[in-house]
Amino acid sequence: QVQLVESGGGLVQAGGSLRLSCATSRIIFSIYTMGWYRQAPGKQRELVAAIAGSGRTSYADSVKGRVTISRDSAKNTVYLQMNSLKPEDTAVYYCNAKGGIRNNDYWGQGTQVTVSS
Repeated sequence: QVQLVESGGGLVQAGGSLRLSCATSRIIFSIYTMGWYRQAPGKQRELVAAIAGSGRTSYADSVKGRVTISRDSAKNTVYLQMNSLKPEDTAVYYCNAKGGIRNNDYWGQGTQVTVSS
């Protein structure tokens, strides 16, 4: 059974940093695109960053230069390093895995990030 379990969220002051982790099971990174999404209250879920099976990364314009997505195949974990956090980064952050033989789409339960001004 595929599982995505996020951790690392919390409360941080503006300008601070957080590193989110997504521990996965039964995900082969080379055939999945792993993504971090976020959803703020009253807003649609949006893509923050993604790392393709090839290792190519992409970022939303709103976080470019402040956020880094990475993965560790040995630990089956995907990370989102967030620096220079802003109050507008406050949201629930979700880990996502898309791909595999059947074009699967898996989600984690989310982790809350709150940035105080």
